[in-house]
Amino acid sequence: MNKNFRTYELAKEFYQECKKIKLNGAMKNQFERARFYFIAYGSLRETRTLLELSGFNELDPMADKLGAYIWKLAHNPGGS
Repeated sequence: MNKNFRTYELAKEFYQECKKIKLNGAMKNQFERARFYFIAYGSLRETRTLLELSGFNELDPMADKLGAYIWKLAHNPGGS
């Protein structure tokens, strides 16, 4: 990984700062889940781009639905 990559450096710094926050069990669990949902959402967007570039758009409706579910979970981890 390029050490001059601003996003990478900021992400490492953010991670280190988040580790310092003392949260109770339920809040810590929700905080960790929310981060993973955002990662999953970003990965889905990347996958959609690759599918679009390859001309394979048949999965668009399913990807839209999955993206909506992940977005909802990221913003309301207690929801379904």
